[in-house]
Amino acid sequence: MNSTARLLAGLLASASFASIAHAGEISGNVYDATGTRALQSASVRIVELDRSVETDRSGNYIIADIPAGTYTLEARYVGAEIESRTIEVPETGSVSGDFDLRGIGGGDILVVGQAANLSSSLSRQKAADGVESVLTRDAIGQFPDQNVAESLRRLPGVNILNDQGEGRFVSVRGLDPELNATSLNGVRVPAPESDTRQVALDVISSDTIESIEVKKSLTPDMDADTIGASIEIKTTSAFDRKKDYYAVRAEGSYNDYSGEVTPKGGFDFSTRIGDDFGVSGGVSYYERKFETDNVESDNWDVTDGGIAYSPELEYRDYDVTRKRLNATLNFDWRVSDTTTAYVRGNWSQFDDHEYRRRTTFIFDAEPFAGDDASASFRDSDDRIEVRRDLKDRFERQRIRTVAIGSDTDTGTWKFNWSASYAKSTEKEDFSVDPTRFRARFDDDGVAIDWDYSDPRVPHYSIASGADLVNDPTLYKFNRTELTTNSDSQDREYAVKADLARTFATDSGDFTIQAGAKARWRKKSYNFDMIYYGDYDGDYTLADVLGEQTYRLDGISLGPVASKTGPKDFLLANRDGFEIDDYETALASATDDYSVKEDITAGYALARWDSDALRVIGGVRMEHTRNVLNGNIVTDDGDTVAVDPVRFKRSYTDWLPSLTVRWAPQNDLVFRAAGYKSLVRPKLSAMAPRNTVNEDNEAEFGNPDLKPYEAWNADVGFEYYFSGNGAISFGGFYKDISNYAVKQTFDDFTYNGTLYDQFQTTINGDSAQIVGFEASFSQVYSMLPAPFDGLLTQLNYTYTYANGTLADGRKISLPSSSKNTFNVVLGYEKGPVDLRLAGTYRDKYLDEVGDDATQDRFVDNHFQLDFSGKLKVTDNLRLTLDVININNAKYFAYQNFAGAQRLLQFEKYGPTFKFGARMNF
Repeated sequence: MNSTARLLAGLLASASFASIAHAGEISGNVYDATGTRALQSASVRIVELDRSVETDRSGNYIIADIPAGTYTLEARYVGAEIESRTIEVPETGSVSGDFDLRGIGGGDILVVGQAANLSSSLSRQKAADGVESVLTRDAIGQFPDQNVAESLRRLPGVNILNDQGEGRFVSVRGLDPELNATSLNGVRVPAPESDTRQVALDVISSDTIESIEVKKSLTPDMDADTIGASIEIKTTSAFDRKKDYYAVRAEGSYNDYSGEVTPKGGFDFSTRIGDDFGVSGGVSYYERKFETDNVESDNWDVTDGGIAYSPELEYRDYDVTRKRLNATLNFDWRVSDTTTAYVRGNWSQFDDHEYRRRTTFIFDAEPFAGDDASASFRDSDDRIEVRRDLKDRFERQRIRTVAIGSDTDTGTWKFNWSASYAKSTEKEDFSVDPTRFRARFDDDGVAIDWDYSDPRVPHYSIASGADLVNDPTLYKFNRTELTTNSDSQDREYAVKADLARTFATDSGDFTIQAGAKARWRKKSYNFDMIYYGDYDGDYTLADVLGEQTYRLDGISLGPVASKTGPKDFLLANRDGFEIDDYETALASATDDYSVKEDITAGYALARWDSDALRVIGGVRMEHTRNVLNGNIVTDDGDTVAVDPVRFKRSYTDWLPSLTVRWAPQNDLVFRAAGYKSLVRPKLSAMAPRNTVNEDNEAEFGNPDLKPYEAWNADVGFEYYFSGNGAISFGGFYKDISNYAVKQTFDDFTYNGTLYDQFQTTINGDSAQIVGFEASFSQVYSMLPAPFDGLLTQLNYTYTYANGTLADGRKISLPSSSKNTFNVVLGYEKGPVDLRLAGTYRDKYLDEVGDDATQDRFVDNHFQLDFSGKLKVTDNLRLTLDVININNAKYFAYQNFAGAQRLLQFEKYGPTFKFGARMNF
């Protein structure tokens, strides 16, 4: 062993408290009867002393300070037979108590498939301190879905907000994803995007994930910055199973809209080197090509005669290629019988290449005719402008995390420490966004009729002048915005340590615990672009003409640019383009910012544990310090002045909590929790910066934003069936102050300047959230064959989330859905494993307008997915997945002039995945 290894071993051993002497103790591990998988959260109880503990992720446990004597030791696990044995405990020293648990009826516990996932998840939910939902992989590495976001939508109270048909952002109890916190192997994951705190979880592959825990209530030892939930993702460990494990996957993905077949593959492994050292990890790759057809509208208006119309409508045709590359590598070391150490690393890359063809109709005059479902425009009244543009944008997101630490449990003392680093980035360096061509018709004989009878998809017809509107030579070059650098950086360092001392009594264990944590975060964004405002020559749409693939209800975009034509033309003729220095300087200065956020935290808690009762109470302190840097940009139409500004702020929060878990009998658990938490404002929203576009629409940061502060209460019960299943019900209440909303004002004067539209983030007055969630899950193994392979998982959540704006207006909280539910119907028997899953979320408020008629809502969403597996041999399985079977769509609208008025509508089509999985 070299000197570095000796130093590390000495450090870890010194932290293990291994030299402290105890009375007698029992230690051991719990595995399934096949010896394949460690059973986490199995309950091990000394019956005579009414003392119990739960096993850790390696299946290990230890009970210390046991008086000498003869005891009954009992092990329980959801879906397993209760095992018990007699143990002789000496006056000093340790005695072993290992268990290999079997399923109900004496068979081996299922370690593969949906029933295994359910058994593991319910056991961990049952053993949890507070309100928690869990997803786990089975013993051969199968996760319910193929990315983190898609998997989470199956849990009670959890739903997903989609982006172009893919689940990306997690909503818990119908609340805004911004109110969640996400960690990976204990490392808080920063956000790659420049304008958010939330992490798009489709970036992380599920192939190397061991479990996802959604903790909906908090204890003092947890970070307090969540109101929705703390989402804790854990990758695999070599100690999760006894046997070495290797898996290879190869799949193809087919999108019904694009007609493309793209690859997905991966490899993951877990192996031990000797008894005390293990390595696990893996790599996965997924490429997906898909298309989206979209129609969007500006805010609607109404004539004096009562004709509702859209002054600006656009049709968008997206062609997207997304590539995901994930890699993880973990090292686990059993330093002693009481101490384990680890190093865990994760690297994720998400590439998004998007082509967007867009046709936009802009009407300067009101319609000259129309009714409840139509409007007609003509250029003899005022100008009609038609724009045809192309976006060619490539961006790359990366997330890297690494954590090092150790955990010690002697039965009497517990000590753990960790140090971590995380960095997320999003970068563009040569994106054409967009190249625009336009034609303006003014008394040229152009007339366009609109049919609004379908509220989601308006249709147009050119009543006269069609040859002009569809002539590509009439669309002159208007501008190209070339992004030369869009660089978002978000990184965080953290260190933490926790120390606990347990005192054994005649009726249970009393623990005192304290800890501290420090986090240092910096988020920045730098944007540079070149604005080409003219071309020295003849450049029209006809020079880069392409073919459209728009298929939404038979609508034609008319002539469109080819995907690569505008960029190729720019590169070949760059000297002919004229740079607009003013627009270039303005756009390159307004978005830049950097924000530091340093958090220092400490806590103290006391804990009482018996077999029936667990009480955890304490207080957490978090001190936050911000340094906010940005630019205030002013212009007179000819020159741009950039004034750097800096703000500093700090505040301290004291956050008490009390959690009670009462299990009067083994199959029944009652829970109650009360705690205070906070969510800090978005760093980008606090940044002191401003942007103003060509239409005199402004967006300003607000460095005076306050954090959300919430008092929270949870109550509920869970009943666990004698077989594999459970039913649960829980209620929750949250009283929030200082919640933040992005609000838009029309004709707003700020600092002496009148803006046609002004947008900023403001603190609301107060908000109340009340609701309940119910779930039912059951494996029907008691039914006669072949129905004994059925299983169901059902859950429903109701959330009432209303707030008051500073002006007194009542609103529902943004991104909050009132009703959500999930349904899973499964069947697994012999070689067949089938699952049909449906998920629903209610409509929600997306953006707050100047008044209720300008609020933006997103319509309800119901999606069906199918997953099938066929076992060919013990090591080989064929797979088929169908995502979005029912072609669920996206619809955003405003309630205006007595109807839902289109703001955005998208269609994606289903995606099919097929492949093979081999385990060794």
